[in-house]
Amino acid sequence: MTARKRASANPSVNEPSPKEIDKTHQAKSVTTDDPPIAPPKAGFIFKLALFFSVPYLYLIFYRYKIDQEIRRSILINAGLSLAGFFVTLRMIPVASRYVIRRNLFGYDINKRGTPQGAVKVPESLGIVVGISFLVVAIVFQYFNFKSDSNWLVEYNAALASICFMTLLGFVDDVLDVPWRVKLLLPSFAALPLLMAYAGHTTIIIPKPLIPYLGMDVLDLGWIYKLYMGLLAVFCTNSINIHAGLNGLEVGQTVVIAFAILIHNIMQIGASTDLEYKQAHTFSIYLVQPLLATSLGLLAYNWYPSSVFVGDTYTYFAGMTMAVVGILGHFSETLLIFFFPQVLNFLLSLPQLFGFIACPRHRLPRFDPQTGLLTGTNDGTLVNFFLRIFGRKTEKTLCTYLLVFQGVFCCFCFLLRYLLAGWYK
Repeated sequence: MTARKRASANPSVNEPSPKEIDKTHQAKSVTTDDPPIAPPKAGFIFKLALFFSVPYLYLIFYRYKIDQEIRRSILINAGLSLAGFFVTLRMIPVASRYVIRRNLFGYDINKRGTPQGAVKVPESLGIVVGISFLVVAIVFQYFNFKSDSNWLVEYNAALASICFMTLLGFVDDVLDVPWRVKLLLPSFAALPLLMAYAGHTTIIIPKPLIPYLGMDVLDLGWIYKLYMGLLAVFCTNSINIHAGLNGLEVGQTVVIAFAILIHNIMQIGASTDLEYKQAHTFSIYLVQPLLATSLGLLAYNWYPSSVFVGDTYTYFAGMTMAVVGILGHFSETLLIFFFPQVLNFLLSLPQLFGFIACPRHRLPRFDPQTGLLTGTNDGTLVNFFLRIFGRKTEKTLCTYLLVFQGVFCCFCFLLRYLLAGWYK
């Protein structure tokens, strides 16, 4: 979370002449250039990537006998995603200079009263990740989809929704849109996907309920599309409100995206249904670029953060994961992956709906003498953890929350394993 500082316009001041503008520009370029941002935390990202790559490679090459054509397309997508990671890593410092010039920067509230709290931190750098992701996803079509592909329409509709949401997120960063409007933005961004969706609108009835309902499949029709729209709204806003610590927004996205990736590979390897495999392969085509580009951003956003991601990134990441879950047909599993976000939303409800006073920044209190955060009575998972576990440093608290996210992702896999063959 940031206290953003903006440039202000004063209409009473006379416009300078072209010569004065030129002189002012030259003076600024010589004397007021902001220092470059801190270098990326390459060692931390390398260890994280190594940790992720071990189960990924094990499942693809050893555990499951995946069809050669599917494996080839997944690896091509992985190679392009790796290129997207390096592009993101290279372009963030470049974009940082531009956003600083346009007064899109903030100060880290959780470091107020320390030298780090007075540093201008570039804002809205999620736009770099969004653009890198879209370029990778578009280029990938050349290697995999043909003009008559059944999936091409939905793939492009998914990219349109993600692009629309990224644009709206950047507009929010610039214009500071009110909360009541923010809740509606994903509804508009999801329209391309909902209009182009040609998949089934049925759900499989859980086996214990079949004797009571007398059917094993239920067609929901338009209600299913309404559910898809609501899922997009929830995923987008849940990432946005579970925030406030260096690395938390990107970190939770990385953890969930990796869990989605592993889930897709396991479903492809265990299934014999071609359409089912294609749905999960389609999901991988979008989640691998999301994971790779997010790791590039995390290199700069991990504690101590040298860039802020802005609502641009949280909207982009939430919409991408919603699209992945919808088109991969595993929205139930996705919601279990999102359990910490669901819990944070439930804790936030009294303040979001105005029953309890809601401050602009629902952040913990920072003690500059000790460097520790203290939980407040605001209804967020961040403050809840501090009230339960006591005062923590920002880095430690973020680590706790990401471990909690990972634990529930693992619990989801365990739950699917225990209920397999009984529930559905």
